[in-house]
Amino acid sequence: MINELYKETRDRMVKSVKTLEKEMTRVRTGRASMTMLDGVKVDYYGTLTPLNQMASIAIPESRMITVQPWDISAIKEVEKGILKANIGLTPSSDGKIIRITIPPLTEDRRREIAKTVHNTCEEFKVAVRNIRRDSNDTLKSLQKDGDISEDENFKAQKEVQDITDEFIKQIEAVFAAKEKEILEL
Repeated sequence: MINELYKETRDRMVKSVKTLEKEMTRVRTGRASMTMLDGVKVDYYGTLTPLNQMASIAIPESRMITVQPWDISAIKEVEKGILKANIGLTPSSDGKIIRITIPPLTEDRRREIAKTVHNTCEEFKVAVRNIRRDSNDTLKSLQKDGDISEDENFKAQKEVQDITDEFIKQIEAVFAAKEKEILEL
């Protein structure tokens, strides 16, 4: 019963960290990343189509993304889709391929992005702590119902705290890596 609680707690915390990591890939760092275009949808023959389903996306340089639509006739729609996505990038086309240059971030903008990333990480730490609280509440109710003793409850809460500490460290590691990437010139 307690082992199931540990497993559930760990699983929920793993999901939180994975969600954080996914969210961090969307943060613009001044480097080109294919995930920057994840939200781009293109009006392709009347249907909103994700860009990655209708074009090859490549990163030839650290500050450039190239998009090559499989259907050359859709190149104007792809450009419009990138502009409509409002991701702060301006595409330029030569008729066959679209080049998107990623402008370097200013120092102030880098610090601002780092603060936003820090706040996001703090939100995920709170989420992990809420999972801990839920687990501890479950343990307390098990003790109250007489399913576990006070000593078992104490040991279990300590184990839940250890699991929590492990995931808080993971979140801090994700933040440190992303902050380093953002502040790097």
